[in-house]
Amino acid sequence: MAIRVCSAQFSGFWEDPEKNLEKAEGFIAHAAKSGAHLICFPEQFATGWDPLSGKNVQDLTGNIITQLQNCAKANRIAVIGSLREAESPYPRNTSVTIGNNGRIISTYSKIHLFSPAKEDDYFIPGTGLGIFSLGLLTCGLAICYDLRFPELFRIYAKKGVQAVFVPSAWPASRIRHWEIFIQARAAENQMYVIGVNTTGTTPVDRYSGSSMAADPYGTIISRANEAEQLLFVDLNPADVTAARAALPVENDRKDALYHSLLTKK
Repeated sequence: MAIRVCSAQFSGFWEDPEKNLEKAEGFIAHAAKSGAHLICFPEQFATGWDPLSGKNVQDLTGNIITQLQNCAKANRIAVIGSLREAESPYPRNTSVTIGNNGRIISTYSKIHLFSPAKEDDYFIPGTGLGIFSLGLLTCGLAICYDLRFPELFRIYAKKGVQAVFVPSAWPASRIRHWEIFIQARAAENQMYVIGVNTTGTTPVDRYSGSSMAADPYGTIISRANEAEQLLFVDLNPADVTAARAALPVENDRKDALYHSLLTKK
């Protein structure tokens, strides 16, 4: 049975969580009325992504997550939102999945911090996975730069994940890589990959949207342009099962050999 999800391609107010959350409420209500089971927002949508900012850092009981919890419960829809999560000595870049009952069902902190912009100097990397269920669909979380690291998606596939959501702030200057990586991660792991990008210009960079989803064959099945918008797509767990059965790549992997080659001098 297909599960409808919504990517919220969002252009936010810089460092203004209250305005962005108010705006997000309308997006959430519209997605729910359109039959979506889940809506996913871009990376740090409530503030704008800024690897150097120490502003608006909150824990999971702060206003950003609690307002999303209230919206999820009121509209009976799951919500993925992200924030600068308070931690010591630096915050984490964290995505949170909230179930349609308003309860947190998964968290994931960005493992691969974007060192070219010094994100690794101001944030702590995550060390765990973010797995949750959406009906019969097993889902995982990654964030933006994680797309460049196939190992994370490989682990998700081995854990039985069928769809990975990737909230992002992927710049316009590298948007071609965005499409390549989404398709590659989907095809090589025979899973859905849903990239949810921001759009507009911030003090950090210019973003061109292009949120998209690829199916288990690596085919793009939904794609946004540069405009702020809601993008809907139906995900079917049976399609993942069928793709993996038709081309059983997993049976031909040589994980033990790969490890020995890596460690061999």
